[in-house]
Amino acid sequence: MMKKVTFIISIAMMVSCREEKLSSHVQVQNDTVNTVSIRKDHILVTEPLTAAEQAKLKPIDVIKRLQEGNKDFVEDNLTIRNTTERVRNASLGQFPKAVVLSCLDSRVPVEDVFHSGIGNLFVARVAGNIVNDDILGSLEYSCKVSGAKVVLVLGHEYCGAVKSAIKNVKLGNITTLLDKIQPAVAVAKKDFKGEAIAENEQFVEEVCDANVYHSIDEIRKRSPILKEMEKKGEIIICGAVYNMKTGKVEFLK
Repeated sequence: MMKKVTFIISIAMMVSCREEKLSSHVQVQNDTVNTVSIRKDHILVTEPLTAAEQAKLKPIDVIKRLQEGNKDFVEDNLTIRNTTERVRNASLGQFPKAVVLSCLDSRVPVEDVFHSGIGNLFVARVAGNIVNDDILGSLEYSCKVSGAKVVLVLGHEYCGAVKSAIKNVKLGNITTLLDKIQPAVAVAKKDFKGEAIAENEQFVEEVCDANVYHSIDEIRKRSPILKEMEKKGEIIICGAVYNMKTGKVEFLK
């Protein structure tokens, strides 16, 4: 009888220890591994930006933070965030530090690229990171209404929209979209010495850069609100290109 009682107590102690151990970890499902244990004290617990914190930010400091976040991404020095809690905390208001105009491409996860949590960035996505009235309205809302300090136009390597524009593709509503990239194609062709074709990676890169500059010019030309804000030093409008191979974001001068 004594042996049986001792065995039951041992089992109970083992279960208790296991539950205590698991309580300090978070179980994460993975496609290749059944579970991954993450210590709760390794989760970065942060709050979304408040209006007061956002107001104190200077545009140049926001750019530096974006660069630092991208450095973390490139070096795979990422943190686990309290994402679900941040979603709930940000439900009644948002005060992002920047707005990123990015391509539609699924290979460019903007928030991850800048190692940024929920509530920190506005992201406007459209194929070829082109500018139209709806995009301009979104950028104006982000800065003039919601206080974002930086407008970043983010292009990327191997952009399908850029390649299609170089090929002069005509297809439904895609035609109208690609027409907005054609000025960049024309600019890139002027001084390019090699073959100005979509199969030439170097030329595609030239058009990609030119397209980012073109979008910046369009923003300043077509949005008096943003142009005035930039003139007053309230925001910075700038451009960058995402390197698919390395994950690095190169800010253009």
